[in-house]
Amino acid sequence: MKLLRYFFFLIFIFDYILANENIPDQYPQSVLYSKPSEFIPGVFSAIGATAPPTYENSGHNNNLSFVVTSNGVVVINSGASFLLAEAIHREIKEVTDLPVKLVINENGQGHAMLGNSYWSDLGIDIVAHEEAILEVKDNAHQILEQMKRYNREKADGTRVVPANISFSDTYFFTLGGVDFQILHLGDAHGPGDTQVWIPEWSLMIAGDIAFHERMLPIFENTCTSCWIETWKDAFAPLNPRYVIPGHGHPTNLPQVEKYTIGYLLDLREKIKSHIDAGGDLASAYYVDQNKWKNLDTFEELAKKNAGRVFEEMEWE
Repeated sequence: MKLLRYFFFLIFIFDYILANENIPDQYPQSVLYSKPSEFIPGVFSAIGATAPPTYENSGHNNNLSFVVTSNGVVVINSGASFLLAEAIHREIKEVTDLPVKLVINENGQGHAMLGNSYWSDLGIDIVAHEEAILEVKDNAHQILEQMKRYNREKADGTRVVPANISFSDTYFFTLGGVDFQILHLGDAHGPGDTQVWIPEWSLMIAGDIAFHERMLPIFENTCTSCWIETWKDAFAPLNPRYVIPGHGHPTNLPQVEKYTIGYLLDLREKIKSHIDAGGDLASAYYVDQNKWKNLDTFEELAKKNAGRVFEEMEWE
């Protein structure tokens, strides 16, 4: 088992070295950006592009994961379209003849839930946090139209279907002897952030509370101080050995902590110094973030993130 884990470690370290948002589609025969890889035995993840959603990557810019148990499969994230959900199901069928029993949405963003219609049509239950379901219902038209604009004909068949099972703090589910703890640990990246914790394997399928290899986006409704607090008080104490982040290759806790909380703490410190020196919003966009320029999506997000943290901290 130790040798096997070391082998997986080498595979994902190699993938990390190659991670770059300019790498072309790694799985051209599929709408998936990459073919699912087995991270630890029975746990597979199709790693999305560390880039914004585009026609070229079919909106597959997050991680679409599934867990194979002795009695069925649990899917985490339905993908950004009907076609992506169909594609991940096709990959599951190559691994096992067992049925999919449950789908989990990590949040209410399009790339987590726009594939729900595929699974719903098969009669499979879908679980999401209550705030994520509200986000979907409130923004359904905008979420779908935004995906249609970049995905064009690849959006065919996609319609908005909210999860049919909601939860507030925890939702426990056992399948094939595997205990799945579906958690909402607190405010973090966005409304209804959901984590899937499998204690037996010390595995955390983290969703967007954790980022790796690419810069995290800070939304208008993101509370960065809350994100840090949730991480320190609830996420980190679980001390997972294995972490599949919302974006970027599977890795370990120190690695995602560096690129998630490390980045947030550094940016907040820079913005605090800027505010203390009398700086305004216009100049806040240009605080020094060069420490993080190696991260994919740096060019797209660094200035936006600085502006939003300034607007948050200005009134703290």
